[in-house]
Amino acid sequence: MSEPTMFEEDLPDAATVTRAREAGGSDVLETVEVPAPAPGPGQLLVKTAAAGVNFIETYQRSGVYPVNYPFVPGAEGSGEVVAMGENVEGFNTGQRIATAEGSGTYSTHFLVDAAKAVLVPDDVSDQQAAALPLQGVTAHYLINSTYRVAPGQTVLTHAGAGGVGQILTQLLKARGARVITTTSTPDKAKIAEAAGADYVLEYQGFAEKVRDITNGEGVSVVYDGVGKDTFLGSLDSLAVRGTMVLFGGASGQVPPYDLQDLNKRGGLYITRPSVPWYLRNAEERTWRFTELFGALTSGDLKLEIGGTYPLAEAGRAHDDLEGRRTTGKLLLVP
Repeated sequence: MSEPTMFEEDLPDAATVTRAREAGGSDVLETVEVPAPAPGPGQLLVKTAAAGVNFIETYQRSGVYPVNYPFVPGAEGSGEVVAMGENVEGFNTGQRIATAEGSGTYSTHFLVDAAKAVLVPDDVSDQQAAALPLQGVTAHYLINSTYRVAPGQTVLTHAGAGGVGQILTQLLKARGARVITTTSTPDKAKIAEAAGADYVLEYQGFAEKVRDITNGEGVSVVYDGVGKDTFLGSLDSLAVRGTMVLFGGASGQVPPYDLQDLNKRGGLYITRPSVPWYLRNAEERTWRFTELFGALTSGDLKLEIGGTYPLAEAGRAHDDLEGRRTTGKLLLVP
C-alpha cells in the first residue's frame, strides 16, 4: 500500500469555507475558517481555483434537498492537486483537475475521489474548467442519453440564455437539430440567438407559439430545467409520443402530477434525470468530458462566464441565480 503523496509546504492547516449554518435563505450562508480536509484513500486534495454555483446548492441551502447542517455546498470546481491519499493512480500533485462530483467546493480547498476527477487540458483556463463540468455534462447527457436527438428534429429548451441553455443550443445545432428556446428579457433573447437558437420565445404563451412553428405537430422533446412555471406548457408543446425531460426546478418544484394525463395528451413520456445517473463509471465520464473538452478547445463550444464572486459573497451569487438575473455560468473565486 502506497503512502500519501503530497507537497508538504502547500498543505494548509486551515481552509476558508462558505457554509449554510441551517436551512434558510441566502442569509444563512457564513464564511468561516475550519481545519483543512485531509485526503483519504483514493482521494485528491485540491486547492480551489474556481467553484461553480448551481441551482442544486440553493435547494440544499434552503432545505428543499435535506442535508446535514452546517453544510458546505459545492460539487463542481477546478484547481491544483496538492495532496493525494493512498492508492491514487493516474494523478500527480501539481496537476490541474476539474470535477462535477467533488465535496464542499465552496472552499479554498476541497476533496474529490480521484475516480471522479478529470485532468484539465493545458489550453483550458481554470475558470473554463470550473464552468464546464456540471452544465456541460448535463447538456451532453440530455441530448445523447436521456433522449438522443437526431438531425432534423425540432426540440424545445427553456432558459436559453442560461449556462445549460447556451451549451444545449450549441450542441444541438452541431447535431443538426432545430432549436426553439425561451427567455425572459430582450437582452437574454439576444444571448440565446447568439448561441444559435432558431426561435427565441417569451415564456408567456410559448406552447401556442411552438405549435405554430411546428404546424400544429409539436416538438419531439422538451428539455425543461425551469420546472413549476413551465411544466404544463412544456407538455402542451409535445408531439404525440413526445418526451418531457424535467431536469431542474429553477422556478420551483413541480407539484404531484396525475400520470394518466400523459395518456390523454398523446401517450407522452416523462423522465426526471440528474447528473449522477449519467456518470456511472469511468467509461461514461471519459466519453462525456473528452467530447466536451474537445468541443471547447476546437472552438465549437463557447462558455459564457456570467459572473465571478468572492467566496464570501456566495449569498449574493445565490440571490442573483434565484432571481434569474444572470446569464451564463456563475463562479466563486477564493
